Amino acid sequence: MHVADAMTPRADVVTVELPGTRDDALEYLQERGFSSIPVVKPTDDGEVYRGLVSRDDLIENPDEDQLALLMREVPTTTADADLVEVAHMMAAEGARRVPVVDGTLEGILTVTDVVRAIARGDVDGETEVGALASRDVNAVYHETPLPVAEREINYANVPYAVVLDDDGKMSGMLTEVDIIEVARVVEGEDDTGESIANQDDEWMWEGIKAVGNRYYPTRNVEIPREPVSTFMTDELVTVSGHRTAKEVARVLLSNDVEQVPLVDGGTLAGIVRDVDLLEGV
Repeated sequence: MHVADAMTPRADVVTVELPGTRDDALEYLQERGFSSIPVVKPTDDGEVYRGLVSRDDLIENPDEDQLALLMREVPTTTADADLVEVAHMMAAEGARRVPVVDGTLEGILTVTDVVRAIARGDVDGETEVGALASRDVNAVYHETPLPVAEREINYANVPYAVVLDDDGKMSGMLTEVDIIEVARVVEGEDDTGESIANQDDEWMWEGIKAVGNRYYPTRNVEIPREPVSTFMTDELVTVSGHRTAKEVARVLLSNDVEQVPLVDGGTLAGIVRDVDLLEGV
């Protein structure tokens, strides 16, 4: 199977153009919830692909406004490349989106595109997910204030946290998307003000003033201070280690999630993320 058979075609790919500013990319990243966006430059001979701008690029360069100085080169592929080989490259590089380029931008291959191919049976999906799952699980207590949970997810460098109740049992799942949906951008303020914990708050963490900047660079953000249990998804879908990658791909797509807890005898034993499935094709 070739990349062309699974990729999102150019007509369905949103891009930003040079010359442009960080706000051009930021608006797209906030509204769509994606982690990066392709950059193109119109010329007399047509559109030329130039690179990607990611959320991390915006965060790491908060004072840079020019899009040309924010974008970076990333691995690309071609439409006739072998899908399995590219999927393995994505898994190894930790890349969720790979531009498909042959002079011009022809499309983009995303992790979700590959997961759909696995679910359809277009590529091998018979590996049991017990061999693909990560045994290191990011978790958070259900009474943790949401701004603290946001920082915890940020430092763990994963897009989720399994929520545990008073007895240490799974009670839900909190994701970056859950946080983005309730965060409020505050314009024209010098600091984050009430978006951080008070000095007397028992949940105060040193350095928590950066709250929210992962999602809205150079903007001030207010994140509700209610507990995680208010915002988490409490209808958990779980899988066992004997389920195949194909079966779990269908579970992810039908529930519109990027990860599911792995359970063994009803006990949390790991996490299966969509990117883990790429290693099994």
